[in-house]
Amino acid sequence: MGIMAHDEAANIGRLLEAVLSQRMELAELTEIVVIASGCTDGTEDIVRGWARRDARINLVVQRRREGKASAVNLFLAEAREKVLLLCSADLIPAQGTLDAVVAPFGDAEVAMTTCRPVPLDDPRTFMGFAAHLLWNLHHEINLRSFKAGELIAFRKIFERIPYRSAVDEASIESVVRSQGYGVRYVRDAVTYNKGPETVRDFLGQRRRIYAGHLAVRELVGYRVSTLSGFKVLWLLLRHLDWRPRSFLWTWAVAALEAYGRLLGRNDYRRRRDHAVWAIAKTTKLLPAPAVLPSPGQSSPRQGLTK
Repeated sequence: MGIMAHDEAANIGRLLEAVLSQRMELAELTEIVVIASGCTDGTEDIVRGWARRDARINLVVQRRREGKASAVNLFLAEAREKVLLLCSADLIPAQGTLDAVVAPFGDAEVAMTTCRPVPLDDPRTFMGFAAHLLWNLHHEINLRSFKAGELIAFRKIFERIPYRSAVDEASIESVVRSQGYGVRYVRDAVTYNKGPETVRDFLGQRRRIYAGHLAVRELVGYRVSTLSGFKVLWLLLRHLDWRPRSFLWTWAVAALEAYGRLLGRNDYRRRRDHAVWAIAKTTKLLPAPAVLPSPGQSSPRQGLTK
């Protein structure tokens, strides 16, 4: 398992605790490689403390932050196993997630899987509503096709991804599918994350991701399933919540998404480099483990099928 971290002192300990407490029945977790990229807080010391408790943990320090794709390539160079897990340090996998996300590799034709991200934001706030809406759309798209995100697993059938990629999961997805392998969405593999709490952080994320997807299309000719705005809009309309507040908020989020894509398209045309992106700090404020919901616990209804 590879964990990508930049200044994650507030979260890395609870992530490692969640990973080490996973009950594994179908596979064995043999190594955990933490890539600490340009950390200026206590991330490295926390990982070293955990490494003294569990020999499977290996800290790799990248003195200068060079982007997540660069960190992923360091992990690929270090990893010894043939099936790899990959995530950032600002996630918390629910119990059983690691076993579930690697289970499909019993089929030799499958070379990549992805989990179901569930945001921990309060849906009663506008930005919390936005996080739930987008990740529920992500879930609906995965039920029909495939879109990798957050915690993923894949076979080690390549040595690296493009160093300047701003969308590592999409880059891995394109390589796997170009080699003729199958991909699988594991809806029972739940991973908790945190959405942006400000419009500025939201737009920063959305423009970077869209520009990254356009770059992947240009570089390797691969289109991720969410690149088409029409497909996303069709799903949105199909599951539209007509209650007044939800209805208004849904279209407000759609407008922000459209604006973020416009910014991303302009960034792509101007060749703006998003490989080392500005951190959306409000996505790092995960709640304490005691308030995490159980994997089967659904969030309040927001217009999309859970």
